[in-house]
Amino acid sequence: MPPGGRRVVRGCSPYNRPVHRFFAPALDPGDEIVDLPRGEAEHLLRVLRLGEGDRVAIFDGRGREYLARVTSAPPRTARVQILSRLDPAPEPAVRLTLAAAVLKADRLDDVVRDAVMLGAAAVQPVVSRRTELTVASLVRGARVDRWKRIALASVKQSGRAVLPEIRGPLAIESLLAGPAPALGLMLLEPRAGAPVEPIGALRSQPAPPDATILVGPEGGWCEAEWTAARDRGFRLLTLGSRTLRADAAPVAAISVLQFLWNDL
Repeated sequence: MPPGGRRVVRGCSPYNRPVHRFFAPALDPGDEIVDLPRGEAEHLLRVLRLGEGDRVAIFDGRGREYLARVTSAPPRTARVQILSRLDPAPEPAVRLTLAAAVLKADRLDDVVRDAVMLGAAAVQPVVSRRTELTVASLVRGARVDRWKRIALASVKQSGRAVLPEIRGPLAIESLLAGPAPALGLMLLEPRAGAPVEPIGALRSQPAPPDATILVGPEGGWCEAEWTAARDRGFRLLTLGSRTLRADAAPVAAISVLQFLWNDL
């Protein structure tokens, strides 16, 4: 029996595993009864129309997940009883931070959703010289709060029990001036005119403990930006001879890196 005396449910079939997952950030490993946050409770009651006796999964955002039963569901609140441990989707061995340039309209929403679904440990929005918005305007527009909600929804859908960090936006210069990752990568389009190497060149090297990959906006990085990144120790990479959309490149890059690091 694991600590706390709870049985761990491993290898559950999709027919036995609860379909609906709820975020309980205040959950303590020793808890037997948990009150869901108001937003989660309202989703359980009003959207999904679940009630007393229904089985659900709850996770704490730090890697723990449990099978639980709804024990009380008064208006706008929900209390659940923990029944047993569950095995969430495993986290990648390499802690990957996606540093993605903010895109036009709301296109970064999809990038955040997909990066979280694929297992990114953190998403760092970046403002570059070709980004149309400023850091100040992003803060005023509460974009980070929106991206956090999108990240939580993606965690629920993908089966992760770890909620990635969605950081506040930074100018590319501020990001490069910060602490260096174990492996820094910058993705460039094939016609950028930079001295790039194919992403497959990483295949012959051991997987790092952590990595940051910089992916640019529509129009790509300017020469001053990729030069500064290279001088900071970032490797300049390309995904191949085809130019990808700015919102597709992060998904492709993360997928390839996870394949190279045996992290799928």
